Amino acid sequence: MNHQPDQYYIDQVLEGNVNAFSVLVEKYQSLVYTVVYRVVKNKEIAEEVAQDTFVKAFRSLQKYRGEAKFSTWLYTIAYRKSLDAIKSNKRIMTSELIEEINEGEIELVTDALNYLQVKERKQIIADSILKLPEEEAAIVTLYYFDEKSIKEIVEIIGLSQDNVKIKLYRSRKKLYSILKNYISPEISSKNGTAI
Repeated sequence: MNHQPDQYYIDQVLEGNVNAFSVLVEKYQSLVYTVVYRVVKNKEIAEEVAQDTFVKAFRSLQKYRGEAKFSTWLYTIAYRKSLDAIKSNKRIMTSELIEEINEGEIELVTDALNYLQVKERKQIIADSILKLPEEEAAIVTLYYFDEKSIKEIVEIIGLSQDNVKIKLYRSRKKLYSILKNYISPEISSKNGTAI
């Protein structure tokens, strides 16, 4: 595994060592794909967009100034390309209407999730994120899965800090509401009301 900072590989590429870019692709491809997939909600389109993201990043590398982290810059490209793909593609599903959930129910959902196997839990959460609106799916993924700060998400998504915080709060509640529907039998059985 390569332990050099991103800037080292960026400098290598700019100096003509094109192969150094593959290290950056390897490092970020999985998360770029995840963010894109949760926005476009279609595997084939997500693969195309993720690939386009790296092509664009490679071609624009000399414009990268290092003011933001390389990953933040990369996710900004990925997010914008995802939105372009949605606009130009009719195969993409829109997200469904999601009911609100209260804090008490959030605790029940969390308890029920804890009963599940790690793999199963991860799958349910991933499937649930796909039901969120595009912007919220991206925010949740960046914040909880890639541990990006609110400030970095502001740069990537292009919203104000307050807006990102509100959407993060709302999308967390929506996500739990979706999760509740996935695991409501488990919640009912814990309360002794399952048939």
